[in-house]
Amino acid sequence: MTTRTGLARPVAVASLVAGALALGAGAAAAAEAKLPRTMVWTAYDLGSSGYAEASGIANALMKKYDMRVRIVPSGTSIGRLLPVTTGKAGYGYLANETYFAAEGSYDFATQQWGPQDLRIVLGRLAGNGLACAGDAGIDTLADLKGKRIGYVKGNPSVNVKTDASLAFAGLTQNDVQPVWFGSYGALKTAIIANQLDCFSSVTTSANTREMEASPRGIAWPEFPPEDKAGWERISAVADFFQPLKETAGAGISKEKPKNLIGYRYPMIVTYARQSDDEVYALIKGIDEVFEDFAGTTGSAQNWALNIAGKPPADAPWHDGAIRYLKEKGVWDAEAQAWQEQRLERLKKVMSAWDAATEKFNTWRGEEQKKGNKVDPDDAWPKFWNDYRIEQGLGPAL
Repeated sequence: MTTRTGLARPVAVASLVAGALALGAGAAAAAEAKLPRTMVWTAYDLGSSGYAEASGIANALMKKYDMRVRIVPSGTSIGRLLPVTTGKAGYGYLANETYFAAEGSYDFATQQWGPQDLRIVLGRLAGNGLACAGDAGIDTLADLKGKRIGYVKGNPSVNVKTDASLAFAGLTQNDVQPVWFGSYGALKTAIIANQLDCFSSVTTSANTREMEASPRGIAWPEFPPEDKAGWERISAVADFFQPLKETAGAGISKEKPKNLIGYRYPMIVTYARQSDDEVYALIKGIDEVFEDFAGTTGSAQNWALNIAGKPPADAPWHDGAIRYLKEKGVWDAEAQAWQEQRLERLKKVMSAWDAATEKFNTWRGEEQKKGNKVDPDDAWPKFWNDYRIEQGLGPAL
């Protein structure tokens, strides 16, 4: 089987780490946790709730344990996962790129990536929707037609949620004005500058708070849970969403909730190869300092073990995390059944990748003998997509 612990093409990860935010050392060590003296994590870029919560958790851990955490921010899915893949970082605070990477789909359908053997440590329950400018006249999702909608290059996590939101209203990119940006953080700036009308977001990020405080304001078109046809259209785009009544965020409160999309973000993600003992120590440490970071954002309370330590999520759970979750009475038979099914799915996808690779190489060799040059960068994604569909695994693109 093909090894998936690195990439064929070298990428300058060192520059990312060098530019990362270094967080200071903490107090006395607690021997029972056995955490590394230094850890490197990746997260969404500055201003995101994922970055804020990763920083809050890091600070809480460093106050209790004799350790340092360095956070590498990135506005793209590949930028967040690549340091974890190459071992420059141990963990990523990731979004739904976790699912796409495990499936070898979207930006991870290239020969340089393929299905990644990822595991979840914890996954915070989150609400997502389209954060729209309050002056754009968007009261319902149907009002999105013709509006300027933000997309991010190299970030399928954002882009698929955006497409799913459009699908709820029976719309596609052809019905709106897609505006592409190089990083997620640029979307908020474009909204405030009136260069954009909406972008996909969690409700509690600093970006949405800035939108709310700007002259344009903020609006969240809703996803009514009773609209079964709309939810079926969302599921056809991606199957990890569910209805969620959000009560916290910019322009949202317990008194003024919004029916939005529920999913896991951020998820603390690593590879299956990561030490069970280290993962056990990390989830144990996070659990022990929970009260110290639970107020970091309006949704940080959802890092509570009984919420963030249960499936479903975008990849299987790590064995080290499961060991601790079992000790705390969080992991039950239902969670284990989900885990086994998800592991079987991942195994099938990875086996299909190996079989498709062998078949592709044979076909390419035959074409070369005929004098037909095949560019693998162009031909492989479609070949892999078609092969997945033939095997009943669904599309990759």
